[in-house]
Amino acid sequence: MNTAFLTHPVCLKHDMGADHPECPARIHAIKDQLITSGLWDFLSHHEAPKASKDELTRVHTSEYVEWVFNQTPHSGLIHLDGDTAMNPYSLNAALHAAGAGIKAVDLVMSGQVRNAFCNVRPPGHHAGRSSAAGFCIFNNVAVAAAHALEGYGLQRIAIADFDVHHGNGTEDIFHDDPRVMLCSTFRHPYYPYCGADSGNDHIINVPLVTGSSGTQFRTAVTEQWLPALECFQPQFLFISAGFDAHREDSMGGLALKEADYLWVTETLKDVAGRYANGRIVSMLEGGYALHALGRSVLAHIKSLSLL
Repeated sequence: MNTAFLTHPVCLKHDMGADHPECPARIHAIKDQLITSGLWDFLSHHEAPKASKDELTRVHTSEYVEWVFNQTPHSGLIHLDGDTAMNPYSLNAALHAAGAGIKAVDLVMSGQVRNAFCNVRPPGHHAGRSSAAGFCIFNNVAVAAAHALEGYGLQRIAIADFDVHHGNGTEDIFHDDPRVMLCSTFRHPYYPYCGADSGNDHIINVPLVTGSSGTQFRTAVTEQWLPALECFQPQFLFISAGFDAHREDSMGGLALKEADYLWVTETLKDVAGRYANGRIVSMLEGGYALHALGRSVLAHIKSLSLL
């Protein structure tokens, strides 16, 4: 068993404009680093399928899903919110991005691979039950987690989100579902300006002040995530893998390094190894400094791919 790498060519065609930070070059930056490192050839490569409407409506309202389908423009751009736009290819990209997580769950649960990374866009963790937000159309990690719950009868799913922004959409979807534990670190106050006081027994939100480095991040994970995860004992672990907390990312305002992403991946692998039979699916979220993104994802996948 090895690490699966899932993507789809249409993820490169979703384009929200020349100056938009959530750009197709993000996909290339990751692939280029993996090829240069030599790790590319050791991954199990899979093309992401489309998520179905039924799979989407496990976490989104049917009204929202139909609304998104009806927004697709024949040309140009249409905005779903102030930060999130669709071009003629965006719907298909969003469907394949959500479908990547579903396929990844199937690959891991069947034992074909040990874990998986989904190199897809648009990202997902700001998309709520009935809303697009923050570059996100469908909540990819939530769709994948719901598939593990409903498709395989699992009862305890954990989602670890280390993006610089709080995974407010994921919290919106699972806030009242004790089968899903969300552990989220994020800069606060910062977009989406929530999460600092909305947690509960299974929503573990840890705000970090502007400028926090790997020291503060590791303390948050060690002192707040890990005790909760130890008590919860997840049967499957998902990662909302945002890399915009890197010190080189001008949009982030935190100061993590590649070594911190390697450390948190190793830490989460240890949890998954003890309680989830090693089962991990990681979904790309943010990360907009392209060189830092490529290096950070390389560290993340290198850890996933090692026994």
